[in-house]
Amino acid sequence: MKPLIPIAVALNLALASVSVRATEPGQLLQPNASRTVTVLESQTPPTIRAGLLQSTLIVLPAEEKVANVFAGDTVDWAFDGGHVASRFISVKPKTPNATTDIHIVSDHGNEYTLQLREVSGEGDSHYDSKVLIEPGERAARDKLTQLPVFVPAAELDRARLEIAAARAAQVTAVRAEEAKEETYRSQYPRSLHFDFTWDEKKGKELGLQQIWRDERFTYLRGQFQETPALYEVKDKKPSLINFDFASGLYTIPKQIDDGYLAIGKQRVDFHRTGEGR
Repeated sequence: MKPLIPIAVALNLALASVSVRATEPGQLLQPNASRTVTVLESQTPPTIRAGLLQSTLIVLPAEEKVANVFAGDTVDWAFDGGHVASRFISVKPKTPNATTDIHIVSDHGNEYTLQLREVSGEGDSHYDSKVLIEPGERAARDKLTQLPVFVPAAELDRARLEIAAARAAQVTAVRAEEAKEETYRSQYPRSLHFDFTWDEKKGKELGLQQIWRDERFTYLRGQFQETPALYEVKDKKPSLINFDFASGLYTIPKQIDDGYLAIGKQRVDFHRTGEGR
């Protein structure tokens, strides 16, 4: 038996074509229906009948993909596993009466050895068009329920490209966000408006220090012994409004024109001036 030659399945198993001899006149190859073969390491490898220049499809169990393939004869036989890792391998004899071994390693670590034989010169010219592989040992069947142990080269390369693309996209997004934040910081001071008036004496007694706004919020800052209630005045009618308060800062999620702070009988009214009203 010739030594097995590794074949780069994940990249492309197709080999360069060579000149072949035709079958005998009147010899007509007939495909068999698909069949299942059980592979046992302790037994002789099953024989696959192949037809001259005809493709025989070898199919691994649904849970597996081809990780690698080794063949004894890569001159008289063509092997094709496609450009993407899958459970399929196509084998095709290129010369009459050719024989070879094929050894398949799956991504789950199972190993399947088959004997290939070209049959156009035999009395029975039926060949296997599709062969389903079934592991015979219990340990091999158990591996099908587990995670793959090998990653085909094509999938690994694709995963590396996807990771690199994701990292590049993340870097781009972070830089864009940083640029956006930097632009906002540089422009934010110009969006602040200190255009409110109030009785500063009453404000000092209550603890009010400053009132201002930006394009979205209104702010009041002070040093308060007790947190004053905050009211908005519209159409001369006061109403309590929503705000956040922390460390002496009121943050009101809207712009208000008139309002007041109050603690008991103490009250400080504030008004926004005509600018922008």
